[in-house]
Amino acid sequence: MLDCIVIGAGQAGLATSYYLRRKGLDFQILDAEPSPGAAWRHAWPSLTLFSNSASSNLPGWPMPHHDGFPPASHVIDYFARYEQRYDLPVRRPVRVQEVSHDGENFHVTTDDELLNARTVVAATGTWSSPFIPYYPGSFAGRQWHSAFYPGPDPFRCESVAVVGAGNSGAQIAAELVLSGVDTTWFTAKPPRWMPDDVDGRVLFQRNRARLNAMMRGEPDPGADTNLGDIVVVPPVKRARDEGLLEASPMFSSLDEVKADHLIWCTGFRPALGPFRALLDGRTPTVEGLFLVGYGTWTGPGSATITGVSPFAKQAAGDIAKLCSPNL
Repeated sequence: MLDCIVIGAGQAGLATSYYLRRKGLDFQILDAEPSPGAAWRHAWPSLTLFSNSASSNLPGWPMPHHDGFPPASHVIDYFARYEQRYDLPVRRPVRVQEVSHDGENFHVTTDDELLNARTVVAATGTWSSPFIPYYPGSFAGRQWHSAFYPGPDPFRCESVAVVGAGNSGAQIAAELVLSGVDTTWFTAKPPRWMPDDVDGRVLFQRNRARLNAMMRGEPDPGADTNLGDIVVVPPVKRARDEGLLEASPMFSSLDEVKADHLIWCTGFRPALGPFRALLDGRTPTVEGLFLVGYGTWTGPGSATITGVSPFAKQAAGDIAKLCSPNL
């Protein structure tokens, strides 16, 4: 019987596991990916962090230095070395089908076996659950989601419609227009640009201020979205300032979209399928199930590499109390 099973080896799973290791608990990490990196293994080629390496740290060991904003490959290498540094017990590829509870312990069903544990951490993130909204009509071209955007090369000499007023929509549209691809950027509302000097470091500081205020019982100073929705990374700034990145009003039917490709940059939903029987919406119905790193609703900044740490630490502390109540 394990003290804990952590499902997912992205930043939330690794950070929680770091603190579980420090508590001396017996745990395993189950990861569906064939190698380290989690969702970063699937990032489009040009995707980078919004902050520099000094502001992108998991607990215990800082991210190695990288000039500028680190690319996904740097994050993947960091995660791999982090696992090795702390000898984290990751098993992969392991796909979890269902998590159940018998009133006392958890039972985790994978493709190949049944595992038992006193507690479970859901750290599955969102990448495997892309969201595409419904629109009437039909589109004759090829549809994509930003989760599977391959970079601009497949779209050269063709036309592309990009949907979404957030970071992925702005970044993908900017990369396409700067690559000379005929691109129309559709947004449901005018783009809300953050100030040009705001990056991930500033957002982390704001999220930490929110957390500290909430812990002190003070009024919430406000979410990142008060600043805007789009971080103005260098390619976005260039495309915007050159007049290439202009939004078009959102269509009401797919029949209106005249393009060879349609890329949905419309976000994700929490990948909570294996846990549904133990949730009321997004709230666990049994003691010992912890959801870590899914976004603002699991804590300000908790979906980021640096921001997840305090929530991972809290979860590990609560797990230790459940498994070793006399400590």
